[in-house]
Amino acid sequence: MAAEGQAIDALSQFALKPFLGGLGESVRLSQSNGHMLIALGLIAALMMWGTARRAIVPGRVQALAETAYDFVHDLVVGQVGEEGAKYFPLVFSLFMFILVGNLLGMLPYAFTFTSHIAVTFALAMLVFLVVTVIALSIHGTHFFSYFFPEGAPKLLAPLIIPIEIISYLSRPVSLAVRLFANMVAGHVMLKVFATFVVMIGGAAGIFGIFGAALPLAVNVALIGFELLVAFLQAYVFAILTCIYLHDAVHLH
Repeated sequence: MAAEGQAIDALSQFALKPFLGGLGESVRLSQSNGHMLIALGLIAALMMWGTARRAIVPGRVQALAETAYDFVHDLVVGQVGEEGAKYFPLVFSLFMFILVGNLLGMLPYAFTFTSHIAVTFALAMLVFLVVTVIALSIHGTHFFSYFFPEGAPKLLAPLIIPIEIISYLSRPVSLAVRLFANMVAGHVMLKVFATFVVMIGGAAGIFGIFGAALPLAVNVALIGFELLVAFLQAYVFAILTCIYLHDAVHLH
């Protein structure tokens, strides 16, 4: 696709640059790192402000903080069981970090750090390592029975065990790629249709005005869809973490 000799560059938005100009260059801080710090600051502010008064009739900020807390707590307890409540801080931190990061990237001139595979893979590896350590600490060497389901024919062990090991080791890859791919795809579509609006709107005459209306309407719909995806991807990451924790606590 080209217009006036220039192709649509939908991937340049993911390029890393120094955060806040000279400040980023001096401390080697990219806009990805910078927006992670902003996300952490927003989450801390929300939880501190939302729990400061603890009013019986909560205000908007307190209600938002309590809703997020209750939502993730119910998710963890529902998936892992009451014994899984001790892992709530981990799941809550991951959910809020990913959710705020996804939503932050929807703002003009902001950066979606969850669109980088290095970030999503680091989060996925954190989940993988924590879950494995929890499983080993609870079950010891009995944990390795997870790779050969109870009751399975022993003759199939040479086939089942490698499949189970590969499936287990692929968890961080699937977690990372799912979040990364959805964020990249959504923002690429937004950039493409936004460029269409500018390209068609710049045409002469009434065609340019009315011709730009269709891609503009699509872009508005995509923004609404991306807001939904921002929440769903944080939810999917959190619920898969809970499922992995359930496996670690209960094995089969």
